[in-house]
Amino acid sequence: MRLGLAGTGRIGTAHAETLKGFEEVESVVVADVDTARAASAAAKLGVEATSLEELFAAGLDGLVVTAATDAHPGLIIAAVDAGIPVFCEKPVAADIPGTLAVIDRIDASDVPVQIGFQRRFDAGYAAAKAAVASGELGWLHTLRATTFDPAPPPAEYVAHSGGLFRDCGVHDFDIIRWVSGREVAEVYAIGANRGERFFADAGDVDTAAATLTLDDGTLATVSLTRYNGAGYDVRLDVLGSVSGVVVGLDDRAPLRSVEPGVAPLPGPAYPGFMERFRPAYTTELRAFLDVVAGRAPSPCVAADALEAFYIAEACELSRRERRPVGLAEVRRQASS
Repeated sequence: MRLGLAGTGRIGTAHAETLKGFEEVESVVVADVDTARAASAAAKLGVEATSLEELFAAGLDGLVVTAATDAHPGLIIAAVDAGIPVFCEKPVAADIPGTLAVIDRIDASDVPVQIGFQRRFDAGYAAAKAAVASGELGWLHTLRATTFDPAPPPAEYVAHSGGLFRDCGVHDFDIIRWVSGREVAEVYAIGANRGERFFADAGDVDTAAATLTLDDGTLATVSLTRYNGAGYDVRLDVLGSVSGVVVGLDDRAPLRSVEPGVAPLPGPAYPGFMERFRPAYTTELRAFLDVVAGRAPSPCVAADALEAFYIAEACELSRRERRPVGLAEVRRQASS
């Protein structure tokens, strides 16, 4: 295979390094709006570099998109129009209308598109999903999801991130749908600003909580923060009438029990998402090779990203207006 990669920032460079290590991948060609950055990444990794304008003429079998969010729609559509299977990091687009427009173009084609929600490829989350599907947990009553970043991103990132629910919580929303096999019917969300002023200046919050009611009555909570000084902490508790499981409770979870006689976890805590989910990213990209080769359908389609985006949008509306918001309301607004 000859694969292209658009966007040579931190995650793009990591993905390019992973791709070149796969036996099936003969060559990788990278491109970036910053041509110097693309050339530097290519030299470091021992791969080819080209311009974004010339990327689609490079004889690609598949394309990986890790560029800035505002470039996602154009790159996805260009790949689909060129008949090139595409993997794109979330989100599909910066807003719901943009996402719907891209999905319309995808649906008019038979070119596969995979969206990057790497938690679906993490061994712990996969085991939790299997436990739910097998019935060994009984009927679910509660899911508790947390995504706690150890330190905030730069102010310039926050200003264009779409907000804590859309940028960060969307991973929890997707994995709750995927693990439970249910849809979210209603949300109630709140947020707080305890840290840097630039969050409030951007209309965002640095800490948030949301209660989700699933379509079968199961309750889920999602807690988010940019200020978890103990380290990167991502977990999911899945609790049922018979038993329960937890994802993310390993030796590096940044938790310290104050109960007498309980030994501390050995650590160290994960410093960030790349370290925590490195195996999942590798498995995710390996799955994309199967999509490119026609051996498997896309395991995470654009419609999945849209559903998670609807939940994030409902949470943001709920936070702003301090009221419960049904997903039906958000869908109606999107279609009007």
